This record gives sequence, structure tokens and C-alpha cells, in this order.
Amino acid sequence: MLTDGLKPLLGTELPIIQAPMAGVQGSELAIAVCRAGGLGSLPCGMLTIEQILDETQRIRQATPRPYNLNFFCHSMPAYNTQIHARWQQCLAPYFDEVDEQCVPNPHGASRMPFNHDIADAIEPLRPPVISFHFGLPERGLLKRVKSWGTRVLSSATTVEEARWLEANGADAVIAQGSEAGGHRGMFLSTDLSLQSPMSTLVAQMVESVSIPVIAAGGIGNHRDVLQALALGASAVQIGTSYMLCTEAKTSALHRAAIQDSKGGDTAITNIFSGRPARGIMNRAMTELGCINDLAPTFPYSSIEMGQLRGHFEKLGKSDFSPLWSGENMTGCKEVSAETLTRELAGLS
Repeated sequence: MLTDGLKPLLGTELPIIQAPMAGVQGSELAIAVCRAGGLGSLPCGMLTIEQILDETQRIRQATPRPYNLNFFCHSMPAYNTQIHARWQQCLAPYFDEVDEQCVPNPHGASRMPFNHDIADAIEPLRPPVISFHFGLPERGLLKRVKSWGTRVLSSATTVEEARWLEANGADAVIAQGSEAGGHRGMFLSTDLSLQSPMSTLVAQMVESVSIPVIAAGGIGNHRDVLQALALGASAVQIGTSYMLCTEAKTSALHRAAIQDSKGGDTAITNIFSGRPARGIMNRAMTELGCINDLAPTFPYSSIEMGQLRGHFEKLGKSDFSPLWSGENMTGCKEVSAETLTRELAGLS
């Protein structure tokens, strides 16, 4: 059962939160996790307002149980033509390889931060839980969200970030260990050397903040869940293990990469979006370098890389695809997310 720290906060039966995974899931995965008694999450950072409303209504119609809407809250810098010209020049040989040209697209960034327009749309729904990545929205916007009775979670990758989140209104903090897949939630520093494994991070945060701590990173089975809870976590957030589930929208190429990489061949890279994120090693990461200073800042790097991804995926290659994954892929199973959630909780 859910520990006392989070049961009244989230209203779920199990200490399992399904990590929001933009690009590989929609409402179906969240619904299955909710039905099992966990907290299903919908990644909203790459959706239009209409899509957010449609997917949320699907969840609400399918289950009366609590759910989580996840948003990015990064700042949007101006598009820099010179930076993109250098990045396009760096990538030109790969476009030549597939006999294509890069198309400049200053308005092509696909990840937008949470804002008042989104809040206007979802306010009538009063979502039970909202989680944020890259900190928290500005004070007035956060106050508005909390006025709905919505519980607010956010990711932290250091103790300093956890303390900041507590001081600025988060109801619980997600301790994102260095093993975790996808984008690092870091927002107070860009120094990757400050990143710690989940077990270290959870133990430190439990001693440093008074709000509940949620463990994330490297959790793939019931034993891992128990170990995280034993460290003092009130719940766990799990993403990678759900990526082969029947309700996931993980592409065939991405699924194949996971199945071929159960040994955990992953690294943190900035080349696909402009921010550090953990994924399975592929040609782009090997040849461009996992961290490349030429990559435009988040989220603009994805403009050019997204074009290359499309060209190569048409050829059946994941050479330029962001194959997001955590280090621990051993828990990935081709089963329903409802079944997997119950297994993670030790119920089957």
C-alpha cells in the first residue's frame, strides 16, 4: 500500500507513479496504470492545448482515479540564426548522405512551457496532480494551479534543487537519479558532474526536505521498489519499464533498440533537444559526441535533428532517433501496463 506520506496527497492505492514519457505514450498507458491503482501520467509538453484536453478527457472518461498531467516549465530563448547555421553545417554531411537538404524552421520547436493559456484550458478540469520538469512555473501561475486543489510535483537532481522546490511551493519532490532515462530535470545548474545515483539522492533528500520524496531512476522490479522505499522514499516513479507495454506508443525502431540493449548501453546527450537527456547509444551520439557544444539550446536543437530522424527512420534506421531510456532496461516487458504496475507493487 502507499506510504502515509503520499496516500493523502495523491489518493492512489499503490506507491507507483508512471513517469510521463513524451513521444512514446498517450492516455492509454496512463489509464492502464490508474486502473491498477498507480498514478498514470500524461506528458503534455509536446501536445497542443486541444490535444491536452482530448487526452485528459479520455482519462477522465475511462477511470475515476487520480491522474497526473506533466508539463515543462523552461524559458524559451530567442531563435539564434547564427547558432543554427553552424549546427546545420555540422549536420550537412548526414543530409547529403540521404540526398536531402536541411530546411531552416525558426518556428519548429516542439516543446512548449506551461503558460496561462494552458491553465485557462485545463482549469475547468481541476486535474488532481500536475508534475513539472525543469523547476516550477512563475509564482503567480503556480499559485493559480494550487488554487484548484491540484497537488504539485517536480523533479530535482540535486539536494539544492529539492530545497528550492520545497521553498517555492512543491508538494512533493521527485528525486531523479542519474540512472533515469529521458531529460534531466536539472534547473539550478548545468553541471552534469553534480548528478548522483538515485539511492544517494533519495537518502540525501529525505534528510534535507520535509515534503515527501519520490524515487526515480533505475527501478525495474518489485525488489527495486522495496529498496527505494527502504531508503525513505514515499513512492517511486518508473518510466523505462513501461516502454514495451501494449499501451505504449514506442516505435518499432525504439522497441528494437530496447530489446537489443538490455545490457544498458546508454549515455546522457544534448544533441537531440539541446538539454541533457539519457538515451540508448546510436550513431548520432557516437559520431557527433554525446555532448556537443554546437547543439542549439533547448528546445531548438530538435529542429534539425528531427528532420534527420525522419529521413533515416524512413530507411528503417534509428541512427538519428532519440532513443530515450534509463540504464536499467531489465524490467521492460511486453505486457499490459496494468499487469506490470501490479507486479511492480508486488501484487502478482
